Amino acid sequence: MNQYIMKGGNPLVGEVQISGAKNAALGILAASIMTDEDVVIDNLPDVRDINVMLEAIQEIGARVDRLDRHTVRINASTIHEVSVDDDYIRKIRASYYLIGALLGKYKSAEVPLPGGCNIGSRPIDQHLKGFRALGAKIEIERGAVVAHAIDLVGGHIYLDVVSVGATINIMMAAALAEGQTILENAAKEPHVVDVANFLNSMGANIKGAGTDIIRIRGVRSFHGTEYSIIPDQIEAGTFMCGAAVTRGDITVKNVIPKHLEAISAKLLEIGCEVIEGDDEVRVVGRPRQHSTNIKTLPYPGFPTDMQPQMAVTLALTEGTSMIAESIFENRFKYVDELTRMGGNIKVEGNVAVIDGVKGFTGAQVETPDLRAGAALVLAGLAAEGFTVVDEIGYIQRGYECFAEKLKKLGACIEIVDSEKMANKFRLKVG
Repeated sequence: MNQYIMKGGNPLVGEVQISGAKNAALGILAASIMTDEDVVIDNLPDVRDINVMLEAIQEIGARVDRLDRHTVRINASTIHEVSVDDDYIRKIRASYYLIGALLGKYKSAEVPLPGGCNIGSRPIDQHLKGFRALGAKIEIERGAVVAHAIDLVGGHIYLDVVSVGATINIMMAAALAEGQTILENAAKEPHVVDVANFLNSMGANIKGAGTDIIRIRGVRSFHGTEYSIIPDQIEAGTFMCGAAVTRGDITVKNVIPKHLEAISAKLLEIGCEVIEGDDEVRVVGRPRQHSTNIKTLPYPGFPTDMQPQMAVTLALTEGTSMIAESIFENRFKYVDELTRMGGNIKVEGNVAVIDGVKGFTGAQVETPDLRAGAALVLAGLAAEGFTVVDEIGYIQRGYECFAEKLKKLGACIEIVDSEKMANKFRLKVG
């Protein structure tokens, strides 16, 4: 079983190239099967979730050609199956995007209920409500969503809660429905806009993505396209926090600074220096950083996927900080692991109260989910001594070459798969 082992104490310094956005790429890959012509997608992150989605698409008959590590060509004219029966697909949350894509194109879909990180209840009732509003009949059978429609017809859909997944899924199905769909209380995240732009590049007629009202006028069919995925705001934010946690100086490159404003604002509040360029953001950590309060909210608010990384940052500041988690109820499972490293955090309901400490000490910790795992790695890089992070498969779901990128910034970190390798690392670095 692979682990990260690291020796803390080195400030992270230098430049890091940010990969394509995993969450945008998953929706775009699903949408790529909605045309019979070639679709070429680049700036794909080479992470497990993406590779699982590509396998699932291949499984139902689409031709998938990896042109290089970050570019893929997909041709869905050979799809012979609308039932996705794949053990892999249960492992990723975004499997549900195939429902909207298959339902839109073939008026039929059977997709296993999603898996992914256990960070709390994430029902797909809003997705199903939207599909039903378009005229689909939906059943849950044998752990899968089974959807059929004679015709999909546009309608007025109001989401009861803001949901990125439901917004993207309904948008895909509605793009090939008859007439106009108006989707209200839609999610405004950058990856919603990216999927809408991708669909429009195939011939869809979608207006208003990035606002809370999206208007979709259905078209008969889509054509092929070439498309480049936006940079990953959460990977960028993780490295920005890495500069703050280790008191380093990191320039994150290939980013859209506007997507990072909520993170930049909080790092400025605690005393970091944040310098924005056209497609880069530099963060300089300071020896003395101060507490602040955060509440996670849908975009453009502070992203829930950055909450654990920011908690680690605040755990090493002066004073008492509070983080209110308003999106997922199980997002504080990393707190016990951080406490083992010397963090002083108490969780009361959906609020974490963080009393800053002067430093962490190395420990063996376990990754509870993707973003918490990345946060524990940052904690280990700031800690005195050696830290071992278990269950790194979660982290590899969403971060491409995480250890390699950290090493280039001066981190002392390795992936090991045995105690013998771990001891060898300890002897080597002293």
